[in-house]
Amino acid sequence: MRAVNDFAGASVFEWGFYTTDGTSVQSSSHLPIIPHGSADAIPENDYLFVLSSYGYRDQDTAQIRAQLRKAAQRSQMLVGLDTAPWLLASAGLLQGCRATVHWDVLQDFAERFLDCDSVRHRVVWDGNRITCAGAMSAFDLTRDIIRRHLGNAMALDVDALFLRDNPDAPTPRRYDPIRPSSVQRAISLMQANMEHPLTLDQIADKIACPRKTLSRRFQSAMGASPGQVYRHIRLTHARQLIETTALNIYEVALRCGYDSPAALTRAYKTRFAQTPTGTKRATRIQPAQD
Repeated sequence: MRAVNDFAGASVFEWGFYTTDGTSVQSSSHLPIIPHGSADAIPENDYLFVLSSYGYRDQDTAQIRAQLRKAAQRSQMLVGLDTAPWLLASAGLLQGCRATVHWDVLQDFAERFLDCDSVRHRVVWDGNRITCAGAMSAFDLTRDIIRRHLGNAMALDVDALFLRDNPDAPTPRRYDPIRPSSVQRAISLMQANMEHPLTLDQIADKIACPRKTLSRRFQSAMGASPGQVYRHIRLTHARQLIETTALNIYEVALRCGYDSPAALTRAYKTRFAQTPTGTKRATRIQPAQD
């Protein structure tokens, strides 16, 4: 979410940390967390992420259940991460919902909360309730939130920044269809071949998917053609190079598969409403002198 704010140049996402009593807590890796306030002071919000860890049974108290019910009334979406779905279910906030929890405690969860439909999935969406099984799946969930609010293009930019080469990994939920794996494989090829871009025929051949079929699947999953997605990936990479390195425009163009600085500049200005030189000037990173 911080990366999205950087890409957007604005505070698209804002967040705060709250603990049960407003005092600092220590994570399971012994990192101190200084909160913005107590759970009773949580303001109205779009997403309330409830975090718990190994001590979730000790946290299952009448006070915390009451705090969760109160906070849920001020939240558009309620999200349970790791073992926190246990606390949400105990507070009566997952009644009649399809839900998951960290798989180490899934069996106990299913036996304890018979009013939930417990499933062994990484992420489960059910109405305004979301449950997430663990740390790695939390990235999948966050990416999905970004995609839902800001579109596939921003999600792809986040993938590139975090070096994630398996975008759109399916996360089972009640209503959404699973995207075809051919799109995932094609995007991975695009990300791996920016300096010497592949043709659509080459991509289709490498993933054993007919070109027309691949184009249809891209339109369905991404709302864009393979060529548009490929261009977006390359231009995002160009902007990252311009903002974070001292490469000159000619070198950036070569690394991003453009024949000349002029070709890069035309495509770049169409995408970002700014020339590469303008971006470099704004970030005050100048090319190294020979």
